[in-house]
Amino acid sequence: MVNKEFYKKIIPELSSQNVQLVAVSKTKSVEDIKELYDLGQRDFGENYVQELVEKQVKLPEDIRWHFIGHLQSNKVKYIAPFVHLIQSVDSLKLLKEINKQAVRHNREIQCLLQVHIAEEETKFGFDESELERIFNTNLNELHELKNILVGGLMGIASLTEDENNVRTEFKKLKSIFDKYSQLQTLNYKPETLSIGMSSDYKIAIEEGSNMVRIGSLLFGARIYNK
Repeated sequence: MVNKEFYKKIIPELSSQNVQLVAVSKTKSVEDIKELYDLGQRDFGENYVQELVEKQVKLPEDIRWHFIGHLQSNKVKYIAPFVHLIQSVDSLKLLKEINKQAVRHNREIQCLLQVHIAEEETKFGFDESELERIFNTNLNELHELKNILVGGLMGIASLTEDENNVRTEFKKLKSIFDKYSQLQTLNYKPETLSIGMSSDYKIAIEEGSNMVRIGSLLFGARIYNK
């Protein structure tokens, strides 16, 4: 069930701070998504390719779908025709495959580079040395990918109740974001810093986030059928 009161409260709060809301709808029903859509929400985030593909054909065409889970290169082709933003790009190989599929569909696909900032080893993303190689050694390779637009960075904080730890991780990513902001090129225009989820979005905004990914506060606890 959609928490309408929370949605009506948070939208003006985020708008006043120029922060975009992505409603994380993974494991949620088409009916729940449509209910939030009818309130005015257009940006929705999904973690699983098959689930996203199944939902996309059943819901309004003007929804902006964000892919926010770990994406395997061999599954890019399924979402390439319609995905609005792939937030979880964690390798140059994946960027190249997204560009290849974007060429096939004669469109530009927007991406964010996911940066590993959490303590958990299970989190995906580039580390600082890998980013350094992309923006220095491999910058020409990035420039050759004409059908993608890298619009910024994304990160996921450690799963912890230690707010100071979370804040430190967000500060680190903001500093990385600022470091590479000067490298704006034809297909790298860093305008988006996507950090912050239901448990830590307020801290993320304080540390510079302009896109938050909120699920449980909008839809309630997730129900996993997998």
